[in-house]
Amino acid sequence: MTKRFPLQTLLDLANTRMDDAARQLGELIANETEDCRKLELLESYRIEYQARFADACREGIGPHAWRNFSLFISKLDEAIAAQRQAVEQAHHRTTRGQQAWVDERTKVKAFDTLSKRHHAKEARSASKQEQRITDEHASKQFRDRNPDD
Repeated sequence: MTKRFPLQTLLDLANTRMDDAARQLGELIANETEDCRKLELLESYRIEYQARFADACREGIGPHAWRNFSLFISKLDEAIAAQRQAVEQAHHRTTRGQQAWVDERTKVKAFDTLSKRHHAKEARSASKQEQRITDEHASKQFRDRNPDD
């Protein structure tokens, strides 16, 4: 009978932590992707609004409309700057999440290597035990057939 791997609890815990880190990394990647999508949307809306403003200027625009366009474009610029910062922060969180997952995976690999070594050692021991029993059995049969020796 093989002995249980003494560090099995730690291996199980490391696997759980790696799974949690992978799940969290997936969420971080999704959040970063969503933040990037929002930034692209704001930037495209700003380009579109800037084009409308340019068209309005060519056709003639009053001071009130000029001010409204300018204020709205500046608000869009502020929103774009804030969203760029959000994207950068999300990217940093994702990078840290990737590193956390790599760290957990490294631990799992280390414990898994130890587990494989343990099981290989147990298999060798079991094989030696089985061989010893077989040898004893064969020796006994030989002695029983040749009582003179």
